[in-house]
Amino acid sequence: MSAYTPVVTGTGPRAAIQRFGAFLAGMIMPNLGAFIAWGLITALFIPTGWVNLIAGRPANNPLPFTTAAGQLVGPIIVFLIPVLIGYTGGRQVHGQRGAVVGAIATMGVVLSPLAYNPKLTLGDLGPQFLGALIIGPVTAFLLKLWDGVVDGKLKAGFEMLVDNFSAGIIGGAMAMVGLFWLGPVVVAISNAFGSVVQWLINLHLLPLAQIIIEPAKVLFLNNAIGNGVLVPLGATQAHSTGQSILFMLESDPGPGLGILLAMMLFGPRAVRPTVPAAIVVQFLGGIHEIYFPYVLMKPILIIAAILGGGCGVLTWVIFGVGLRAPASPGSIIAYLIECPPNEILTMLLGVVIAAAVAFVSGAFLLGFGRNERTAMDLDEANARNAENKGRKTAVAGA
Repeated sequence: MSAYTPVVTGTGPRAAIQRFGAFLAGMIMPNLGAFIAWGLITALFIPTGWVNLIAGRPANNPLPFTTAAGQLVGPIIVFLIPVLIGYTGGRQVHGQRGAVVGAIATMGVVLSPLAYNPKLTLGDLGPQFLGALIIGPVTAFLLKLWDGVVDGKLKAGFEMLVDNFSAGIIGGAMAMVGLFWLGPVVVAISNAFGSVVQWLINLHLLPLAQIIIEPAKVLFLNNAIGNGVLVPLGATQAHSTGQSILFMLESDPGPGLGILLAMMLFGPRAVRPTVPAAIVVQFLGGIHEIYFPYVLMKPILIIAAILGGGCGVLTWVIFGVGLRAPASPGSIIAYLIECPPNEILTMLLGVVIAAAVAFVSGAFLLGFGRNERTAMDLDEANARNAENKGRKTAVAGA
């Protein structure tokens, strides 16, 4: 378990959900540095990034060194981060051996689109975070079961041979499972979320679409929903009207900002110091993945994300706000660039309302920090009680 992930105690459905969320967050939180590195590289060096923007270079003629640096963006998000997640999940379950097989199996999920669509190339792959969150711990658990079966039953001198071959066989077999089975299942889940979102759009129930979009984002299906559904629909609409609100449904930076602010002020004390950097990356850099672990840590916060996102979209619907092109990444800076000048104020109003609603509801769901303070006070009381007992024992012994 990550040092940033508080231990959940208690019983019942709520505690079970919290433990599950803490387990998922424990796979992500140790790798926040990788997310931040990717976010900074993306924000700075992609053709529409800050370096080219400041230099006045158009997207079709970026600075040469940014083109080279931008080559890091795809491999980090497609390969490195999912493998790190699978590695960390495996380590949580079965130590270093579990980490190794978790990483091996994750590569199968990462490459799974190539197995059922031979026309694709490596450049067509997208991040498979959800698959990594599943297959890493499962593979490590299978290895843990095997190690439990053979523990103490191997002849001297054969332990290392059996350990290495068992890890290789189980890791390789689960990589095949990820390649041919789990990967397509994850894609099917993404498509199902996208179909529901499109159905709500067709019924002109845009604010309600956040009921699907926000949970899908937290499961790292944001790229599938955004680029797979909303961007193509928005592009069609913008072609005829000059702008589209559909570009804003998934990329709205407001809900994430509100949740991070609530976490910074009222979240677990061990987590609060990590939040300011996440705010910069999320709101200014547009890398929304940075706030997903905080929601996974406290799954009830998904309600705050839905309420904030829905209120922001409702504001834009009322005032007829839209963007001229996709905001990629979903930064407030990209919103300002892509928004028609006469709609900037109402666009910002929607972002502020989304952030405010997400913050207030998130703070309420976190108990305005009371639960955390109570837990800390109880820990301090127990520590003092133990200390007092130790002093009494010492006095009695004297």
